[in-house]
Amino acid sequence: MAGTSDHSENPEGRFNTEKSLFRRRSESLLHLIGGSIGTALLMFASISIAARALGPAAFGTLVLILAIGRVCERLLRFESWQPLIRYVALEEAAGNNANIARLYLYGLLLDITAAFAAALVAVGAGLVLGPYIGLRPEHAGLVAIYALAIACNIRGVPSAALRMAGRFRTLAYIQAVSAIMRLALAFVLLFQGAGLAAFVVLWTAIQILDAAIFFLLGLKSLRDQGVPSLFSVSWRGLRQAFPGFLRFAMSTNLSSTLRTFSHEADTLLVGFFMGPAAAGLYFLARRIAKVAQQIGDLVQMVTYPDLARSWHAAKRAAFGRLVRFVQIVLAGFGLTAIFGVWLFGKPVLAAAFGPDFVDAYPMLLAQLVAVALILHAAPSRSALLAMNRPAFVLATAAVSTVVFFATALFAIPHYGAIGANFAHIAFGIVTAIALDAALWRGIGRQPRELVG
Repeated sequence: MAGTSDHSENPEGRFNTEKSLFRRRSESLLHLIGGSIGTALLMFASISIAARALGPAAFGTLVLILAIGRVCERLLRFESWQPLIRYVALEEAAGNNANIARLYLYGLLLDITAAFAAALVAVGAGLVLGPYIGLRPEHAGLVAIYALAIACNIRGVPSAALRMAGRFRTLAYIQAVSAIMRLALAFVLLFQGAGLAAFVVLWTAIQILDAAIFFLLGLKSLRDQGVPSLFSVSWRGLRQAFPGFLRFAMSTNLSSTLRTFSHEADTLLVGFFMGPAAAGLYFLARRIAKVAQQIGDLVQMVTYPDLARSWHAAKRAAFGRLVRFVQIVLAGFGLTAIFGVWLFGKPVLAAAFGPDFVDAYPMLLAQLVAVALILHAAPSRSALLAMNRPAFVLATAAVSTVVFFATALFAIPHYGAIGANFAHIAFGIVTAIALDAALWRGIGRQPRELVG
């Protein structure tokens, strides 16, 4: 590996290569941020229409129905794009397209199995948990309708394919198509005086459409990369051919599951203690703040393939510089978001959602503090996965989740829905400190010439 290490490269060539890499990835990130913000604005408009059409109580019921589905989906789905990117990067170096196709098939089988299991669990959860979070018996049927969207939500394979191909513009703007359709149809429902059921059907249909478009574009990307059709390779012996893949996938899935308990189940927790109306306000605050958090996800989307390749090629110096660069950019973004909401949050909430929803302002401000911490931790998480440290990422998620629930169970009954935001801040502090410490300790253990 010494032949590929940083110290053996021409310094000027290394600088130009890294400068080119930063420029390309910065351009990709700008496209992703622009697309994400545009899609988020369209989503906010749709949510605003739903909130005005339904009122706080019925809007809170819609939020809880969607939350049940999303929690079940994230509990059971595999984050297959993460192991796919890591293992495909290895096969790319060997030039083995047949093995790449089999890897994607492996991921697809995991995605399909998890999606159908999550849909079934969501239906059961609607029946069992509904009465405890403020849903009535007739709402169980609406949960079952939304479960159809979960069964069709196959995203791991197309996400990995598009990321490995560098199709970040596609990833940036693909969701805008479905967001525009959701907004247009939401206007129709508003003028027709439609109720809760119509909005659940709308959200379900649009999510199915979005997943279908995403999947087809992912398959096209694989064809463009010269990867054989996933349906032309054998599914037999996949576990034996890639012995570490399932273990890596399960580890990242468990980590995602633990994050779900704090980032999706929190709405259900607020519903349990405070009822649907409070859950609706809390969801609104967290959903707005999630736009900032999505920036961290987009950064991970852009940088993870390069981090995986750099670590595999023993380019530790470039690896460390990329992580530091991204953390600085995200810190600036997080602080800007907090300051902007502090100045303009109340009037924007009143204008967009109505005076009944201004009470979400303090929750939004608190949630943005938590998001700033998660943004800081996002590059460290990607880097540790590239370093093949999924077990540590999982352990950190487990400890942070325990801290989240300990804080939430105390704070929500005492302070109301904002207690869940305080719990997110505690989660972010633990996550950021633990991941940063492990990352820089791990890089520091490399030979000095590789990291200096």
